Amino acid sequence: MKQVLSLILEAKQSGKKMLALLIDPDKIKGDEHLEKWIQLIHHSQTDFVFVGGSLLTNNQMDEVVKMLKAHLSVPIVLFPGNWNQISNHADALLFLSLISGRNPDLLIGQHVHAAPILKTTSLEVISTGYMLIDCGRQTTASYMSHTLPIPYNKPDIAAATALAGEYLGMKLIYMDGGSGAEQPISRAMIKKVASAVELPIIVGGGIRTEEDAAAAYSAGADIVVVGTAVENEPELLFSFNEIKSQSKQ
Repeated sequence: MKQVLSLILEAKQSGKKMLALLIDPDKIKGDEHLEKWIQLIHHSQTDFVFVGGSLLTNNQMDEVVKMLKAHLSVPIVLFPGNWNQISNHADALLFLSLISGRNPDLLIGQHVHAAPILKTTSLEVISTGYMLIDCGRQTTASYMSHTLPIPYNKPDIAAATALAGEYLGMKLIYMDGGSGAEQPISRAMIKKVASAVELPIIVGGGIRTEEDAAAAYSAGADIVVVGTAVENEPELLFSFNEIKSQSKQ
């Protein structure tokens, strides 16, 4: 398998859009439930499976990742909420620095804890500038991170933040409205960020409909992340993949 970052960069260069399904291990209710997810992903054209959450309490992340990896050919990418959400069964880890906030623990502190552990794994570690965007309500991510999200109607702040992340050497920008967001990140903000940086842009949070996904892609998102909507209506994953296939840069 090619390295995950290489896949993303090649797709961006060719104008190909990508889709990631975010799985929260705490929401997996046994092997049978996970097997249904595996079958759904297997029969769709989903490009990545992201695994993680802001707060995990059931201690089954490693087993979930191991089972996903054993039955799927798509890359399994860790989306960690803290330093101990690491599984060597995955292909890659988004090394998230919360550049939209001012909490030093999530800018560098958690990373210091994680770095020696990651050094002992075979995971591809991808430096990612993570930006929380206010999309209408407080989310678990904003609460747990003790940070204020970027205001919904301030695309200039988002663009400047993303550009700072690029200058700091980050490889990806991840704009997130958070799980349970009332609305998706605005098209205007995505477009502003996309015009400010050359990095691939990941957009997630509040994407519930095909129209939401299409708007994010057309505004400049290279990867759209879906989760809650597909949890509630699994067949939507096929619709999102169809929108992805129809979208071009």
